[in-house]
Amino acid sequence: MADNPFFETWDHTTGLPPFPRLRPEHFPPALTAALAAHQAEIAAILASRDPAGFANVVEPLERAGRQLSLVSRCLDTLASNLGEPEIEALELEWSPVLAEHDAAVTGDSHLYARLMAVPDDGLEEDQRRLLAQHRRQMRRAGAGLDAPGRARMQAIAAEASRLETEFSQNVTRAERDWTLSLTEADLDGLSDDFRATLQAAADERGATGWLVTLSRSVMEQFLAQSTRRDLRQAVHQAWSVRASEANAPLVPRILALRAERARLLGFKSHADYALDGSMAGSPQAAMALLERLWEAGRARALLEQADLQALADADGLGGTIEAWDWGFYAERLRQQRHGIDEAALKPYLPLARVLEAAFDTAHRLFGVTFVERDDLPAWHVDARGFEVRSGETVLGLFLMDNYARPGKRSGAWMSSLTDAATLTGARAIVTNDNNIARGNPTLLSWDDARTVFHELGHALHGLLSAVRYPSQSGTNVEHDFVEFPSQVLENWLATPAVLDRHARHVESGAPIPAALRDAVLGARTFNQGFFTTALVGSALLDMALHSLDDLSGLDPAAFEAAFLADRKMPAAVGLRHRTLHFSHLFGGSMYAAGYYAYLWAEVLDADGFSAFEESGDVFDPRLSEKLRDIYAAGGSRDPMALYLDFRGRPPQEDALLRARGLI
Repeated sequence: MADNPFFETWDHTTGLPPFPRLRPEHFPPALTAALAAHQAEIAAILASRDPAGFANVVEPLERAGRQLSLVSRCLDTLASNLGEPEIEALELEWSPVLAEHDAAVTGDSHLYARLMAVPDDGLEEDQRRLLAQHRRQMRRAGAGLDAPGRARMQAIAAEASRLETEFSQNVTRAERDWTLSLTEADLDGLSDDFRATLQAAADERGATGWLVTLSRSVMEQFLAQSTRRDLRQAVHQAWSVRASEANAPLVPRILALRAERARLLGFKSHADYALDGSMAGSPQAAMALLERLWEAGRARALLEQADLQALADADGLGGTIEAWDWGFYAERLRQQRHGIDEAALKPYLPLARVLEAAFDTAHRLFGVTFVERDDLPAWHVDARGFEVRSGETVLGLFLMDNYARPGKRSGAWMSSLTDAATLTGARAIVTNDNNIARGNPTLLSWDDARTVFHELGHALHGLLSAVRYPSQSGTNVEHDFVEFPSQVLENWLATPAVLDRHARHVESGAPIPAALRDAVLGARTFNQGFFTTALVGSALLDMALHSLDDLSGLDPAAFEAAFLADRKMPAAVGLRHRTLHFSHLFGGSMYAAGYYAYLWAEVLDADGFSAFEESGDVFDPRLSEKLRDIYAAGGSRDPMALYLDFRGRPPQEDALLRARGLI
């Protein structure tokens, strides 16, 4: 323990874990000690003989478990970013232990009784919400059940956590292990910068030539650019079936455990359980939005498919377009209709400029500045550290790890190592992780640039948090509100105010030509039938899986095929996420029966950003201040009340349909 960083006092000027010194062997003793400390903290709350009150029950609960949270978040950070076998083994070993411990605490009937005895009168709004939040969390963990029911809930939590971790690791391994080696004869259609990206991937793996990987940004660029239909098919099929064999037996068991937990708590299905307490309130409310989007999106997708088929016929394809053809012909059609060539746009979106644009947007909206610090210890040499300030006040630390690499979890995400709260005196330490294909220089697609803004929106939700209690800090909000602060920030990328200032040619430094900028903005609704149908299809599949009554003999692939046939999903569109690699659903539980949240929040973000457009100033100071209030409030206030204060009226669903060009 003397050599274990977790048992040392860290630099209190940052509070940042000393990641370069952390080793796999440090985690078991640190987790064991942190578990014991948390158990002792809970025991102390229960040992009090004083009448139950907010100050001696709820606030001690908020202070409890800080060390356990930090150690486990460090483990998750290393597992997600490095993918080393020893760390993966630790994650698989400890995830059920931690889940069972959490279930034991939140399912403790004595603690629940103590919480229920806390008087509600005399509390401020954030305190009333926090008390209700803790009671609801414990009720949903089974604290109100009999002893056998509570024991079963703990067992379910442990097994589900292990299976979800295994699912996620299977997807990461599948994406890490598959590559397609190209020779010079295979590069037809690929832009120079994309060729450099594929060469960098080969160099990183000690190979020669060019390598296509299963990073989403690489896969999508290859499908859009390569003239080799046979290679496009190979890449698309590898992407579509990744981790299928390993995850096929896990999905039915995860679903069965979730359904059993829901029934134990008196819910009809996991979907009903998941949406209890959400903004939507019920699966029926979420489905009403999804159905409307599905009909509009599918109708548009069929029109788009006809246009692409005509282009393919003229090109001599000699058959029906398939899923691996859509991106290729869509890119050609976009060039024809809007004059946009992705290869011509990307030099104006180098990573450094996009980061500068995102940070400047945050500064102009919220008055925050990002000051880079080279002395902050991170988990990988690619990660960069920033001190985030509002005027002279240091809000917290921000670490950003942008590049894809073997073993790193796919996708993009935000995490918090510590949550800002005045009760604990903690400042926010927030991370953003992206999977941008490295180049020399690194040039971003429009979608990659949007992702940078999206994840920074999540980060700002944590960094701007100004609450008393950790459980209400940052993204600790209703799960179908969590995407609003991230998605709304994406809108600023697609404004002349940002593009004219920051979209500069990587070599010459020349500003983006007005014609190219206008073409980009004019094409924002292009291909939205495809994107809407793929996304909504995945959300509908999520709801269908988590609403099943009978899971005996479930074959996930067969269920998905029947679902797609029933929905008349255009085969050339397909799902954004197929069941057996759908990590949002099965690599964790946050988005299980909750993938609709991206679309629910998109209604808010489309309607909310239109307020700035209507004002005539996308950095309108009055609206910016009101928007900052939403970020700062976290979960301390009702999300709809926050939105009403900002917008002055309820959100209008048609704003999303208009933003996607569907009406």
